[in-house]
Amino acid sequence: MYDRRTDEVPPTALTPTSAAHRPTTVERGSFCIARCVCGWSGPARRSRDRARTDAAEHLAAP
Repeated sequence: MYDRRTDEVPPTALTPTSAAHRPTTVERGSFCIARCVCGWSGPARRSRDRARTDAAEHLAAP
């Protein structure tokens, strides 16, 4: 098994609330997981698009 890091979440301008959050997606086999430097991680998804959506929702959360 391998870990391949992909920066599929488009970069956005940093705001004070998002400065501590930098979500990325990580592929593990046929699954894609959204993770953030704050320690948050989303569920494993087969859909990369859904993992990117999870990351965007985390970034937008207060």
